[in-house]
Amino acid sequence: MKKITVLLCFFIGVSAFAQKAEYETKTNIQYYNAATNKSDSYINERCVLDIYYPKNTKNFATIIWFHGGGLTGGSKEIPEALKNKGFAIIGVNYRLSPKAKAARAIDDAAAAVAWAFNNIINYGGDNSSIFVSGHSAGGYLASMIGLDKKYLQKEGIDANKIAGLIPFSGQCITHFEIRRENGIPEKQPTIDEFAPLFHVRADAPPLLLITGDRELEMLGRYEENAYMARMMKLVGHKETKLYELDGYGHGMTEPAFPLLVNEINRILKEKQIKK
Repeated sequence: MKKITVLLCFFIGVSAFAQKAEYETKTNIQYYNAATNKSDSYINERCVLDIYYPKNTKNFATIIWFHGGGLTGGSKEIPEALKNKGFAIIGVNYRLSPKAKAARAIDDAAAAVAWAFNNIINYGGDNSSIFVSGHSAGGYLASMIGLDKKYLQKEGIDANKIAGLIPFSGQCITHFEIRRENGIPEKQPTIDEFAPLFHVRADAPPLLLITGDRELEMLGRYEENAYMARMMKLVGHKETKLYELDGYGHGMTEPAFPLLVNEINRILKEKQIKK
């Protein structure tokens, strides 16, 4: 675990190319197929995404961003801190509890990631450079679809093709909203098929876990992530890192965004070297 107290060392210089690139945003794109949208009015209404991407550019990387909100609230967003970096950003809406079972959000996250794999080339992107991130509930969704391969398999995608998983302050045990739906008390930790920890594996994509300060975070959130990092390493995963942002609580996204960008650039550089 690396305790981050000075973030200036992680400042990412934006390339002249990224600064000069012209960006376009397309909104409310449905990521399920027409038949699925027609079959369920809530999917038709809710399951949409926005894409912000550099125009007239080829082979850019993509960050898929899942919003937080406890699986009961929140809306898709394109974080300002990730704009003008040369990447495409995809902000995703997913179904929310209690209107849908909380686990349906995992299905939606997988469908949105599959949409990116199948469509980003049409915008000029490289579908071998797709990164998945999100905050809180969004971090939980990123981990679930990246570690439990069955969700993306249903969409015809191998989860190992994700270039990197970078969840911000995500639950690693079973999400509290799924526990609530099943009558499990909030403070009773559970690790079952709906826990990222249940799916630790050596062959997963690179994993960077970022949390706030353990004394300021939501109850147990740092410790869940620390346990996840330990278990991933014990099963033989070679690219797991954990950062704790000293002095920041659960709303730790702004200081975490430069770490996300740094990790993406690191992975892209290594990928380029291997070519």
